[in-house]
Amino acid sequence: MENISDKTFFQLIPDEFREELNSISVDVNYPKDTILYMDGEKADNLYFIRTGSVKISKTTLEGKELTLYICKPGEMIGEIALFQPNLTYTATAEMIEDGSVGIIARSALEELLTKNSRLAVEFMKWMGIAYRRNQSKFRDLMLLGKHGALYSTLIRMTNTYGIKVKDGILIDLFLTNKDLANFIGTTRESVNRMLNELRKNEVISIDNGFITVHNITFLKEFLECDGCPEDICRI
Repeated sequence: MENISDKTFFQLIPDEFREELNSISVDVNYPKDTILYMDGEKADNLYFIRTGSVKISKTTLEGKELTLYICKPGEMIGEIALFQPNLTYTATAEMIEDGSVGIIARSALEELLTKNSRLAVEFMKWMGIAYRRNQSKFRDLMLLGKHGALYSTLIRMTNTYGIKVKDGILIDLFLTNKDLANFIGTTRESVNRMLNELRKNEVISIDNGFITVHNITFLKEFLECDGCPEDICRI
């Protein structure tokens, strides 16, 4: 078995930049359910996930939670806009399993990039990829309806957590129907119905909370997928 795509932030940047970032970061171990930062708090730090996973979510005015991302080791999280005063976090980050996180002060990163133009260019490249990922995901959620949003989410999950197996692509992430509902901003009951349709048509199977996609072509054809790169089509 092999991972389909595993291009995290740390894998996208050159070794020189990685070493510089490690030199200004402080690693802290956190238990599951720890809140790293809250929506609306002052955004003084950025975070590298060393081990464990982090859920990035947003709560609506009605109190409904929308899961934006599940971030794995090697990813960078926080407000990535730099050189702007009085920034606040626009989402909440929560550890969903025990792990280690490298914390970098925003001011230290800004100073590093000011002194090294090559590193600044590499960081801008990564910001561009992050922006395209966000734009692509929210386009699908807004324009494709509930079925399209679910199918898009499943495709993105195969690109982010997918492992090739004999009969398809295993999404190596435990997911409840409620988890999926939070990803696409709908109800658990709606997700139940849509997943049952996919199982009936043998597009997917589910075993103890792990989804295997057997017919990804079906999902892509429904979406009229435009074939964006896997490093953009990700959760």
